[in-house]
Amino acid sequence: MKKIGLLSDTHGYWDERYREYFKDCDEIWHAGDIGSPELAARLATLKPFRAVYGNIDGQPIRILYPKIAHFEVENVRVLMTHIGGYPGRYEPEIREELKKERPQLFISGHSHILKVMYDKKLGCLHINPGAAGKSGFHKVRTLVRFVIDEGNIKDLEVIELA
Repeated sequence: MKKIGLLSDTHGYWDERYREYFKDCDEIWHAGDIGSPELAARLATLKPFRAVYGNIDGQPIRILYPKIAHFEVENVRVLMTHIGGYPGRYEPEIREELKKERPQLFISGHSHILKVMYDKKLGCLHINPGAAGKSGFHKVRTLVRFVIDEGNIKDLEVIELA
C-alpha cells in the first residue's frame, strides 16, 4: 500500500503546509509547472519525489524530469504529464500515448482546475490536482492525496489551501 501526495502548478511557490499534508504520504508526485529546481528539491527532501516538467519550466527542470512519465506503483500503471486534457478532450499526443500504454491512472495538470474523472473507454482514472501555487486565475489552491493498494486506487482526498 502506498499513500500518494499529488500536486501541480506550483509555479515556484512553496507553502509550508505541503510538509504537513504530505507527512503521512509515501511519495509525492508533481504534474508539472514546478517553477524552480529549488522547489522540486525541497519537495524531494520530504518524500520520494516523481515529477514531469510543464510548459513554464525552464531547462534546469527539463533536464531533471521528463515530459511524460510512465511508472508502476502497487500493480497500477501510471502515465503522468503536464498538458494532457481529460476524458473526451485529451491532447492529441496524449490520446495516442494512452491508447498505446493503457494506464489505469492518468495524471495531468496545466488547467489549474481540479478534476477527477473515470474514462470508461480506456478503463482509466484521470486526476488533475488543480493548482497548488498562487500564479494563475484559480481562486482555490488544491492538493490531492490518495492510496494505491494492490491494483486499487482509493481513499482520494481533496485538500483546499485557503
